[in-house]
Amino acid sequence: MNFSAINFKDKFSKFSEHWSPRVVAEMNDYQFKLVKVEGEFVWHDHPDTDEVFIVLDGILNIEFREGVVTLNSGEMFVIPKGVEHRPVAKSECKIMIVEPKGVVNTGDSASELTADNDVWV
Repeated sequence: MNFSAINFKDKFSKFSEHWSPRVVAEMNDYQFKLVKVEGEFVWHDHPDTDEVFIVLDGILNIEFREGVVTLNSGEMFVIPKGVEHRPVAKSECKIMIVEPKGVVNTGDSASELTADNDVWV
């Protein structure tokens, strides 16, 4: 067992890419992923799992076909499985995503923003 705390600031300093999740921990079959986001992501859903967005720094809008949720630093939102959504950040935002291991960031909507899975930092 490792007795070192995971420092988010340190982990974020190790990568610069946007929309490219980096795994920092696992719990059971779930992964905790840090992501830098900026601009618009693709519309997508995750048919088999809920997805948790936690904003650590910045402002994130999560657009839905019927509306939008705005998250500020220190806020989170759970997107139910199968609900189409699109994250948008006007300026760089640092977030944590919690989801089952193996979930592809763009769901079934493959695009140039589809990131490699299971990349640790």
